[in-house]
Formats: sequence, C-alpha cells, structure tokens
Amino acid sequence: MEIGGNKIKQWIDEGKTFYFLDVRRDDEREIANLGGVHIPLHELEARFGELDPKKTPWIVYCHHGVRSLYATQFLKYHGYDALSLRGGIEEWSTTIDPSVPRY
Repeated sequence: MEIGGNKIKQWIDEGKTFYFLDVRRDDEREIANLGGVHIPLHELEARFGELDPKKTPWIVYCHHGVRSLYATQFLKYHGYDALSLRGGIEEWSTTIDPSVPRY
C-alpha cells in the first residue's frame, strides 16, 4: 500500500511511468510540491472521477504520509492502482531531494 521515496527515485531514473496525486491543502501545495494532479483530501470523494484509472500507478502524497494512505485506500477500493508515498513530501525533502522546501 506504501512506496518509499528511494523506489520512486529509482523509477524516475529508469524512466518508469507513474502519476503523482497531491492530496494536501492548497496552502501546503504553494509551499512545495512534487507536481502531478492536485485534489485535496477533503475533495477526493467528490472528485476522484477526474483521475484516469488507466493511468497507473498513482503515487499519492501528502505532508507526512497519513492523508495519502487514507486516500490510497479509498482509491484502491474504487479500483485504482495507487500507492502512498511513505513519509510524504517531508521524507522526500530530507532523503531524496533537499531542494524541495520543508515546512
């Protein structure tokens, strides 16, 4: 259900296709983001149909990995291939890319 930043970095280096989904609030996204689609968690239930289920896998991220884990479970229940970024953007910033601002 979760994936570590090192594995995603490996996928990037290998050119593997995947899609980011950011489930943080708007103000958090303004501080730092990894790109991808932005649907705040509180809007996901109403908006998940905007995500193409044929795009796989969806890597869901938030600040520390709690909201993204919830969103991943929700998406999997609805048939999406989704994984939660373990540790969130915070861990990404500290272990993979220190140029991504921490907050």
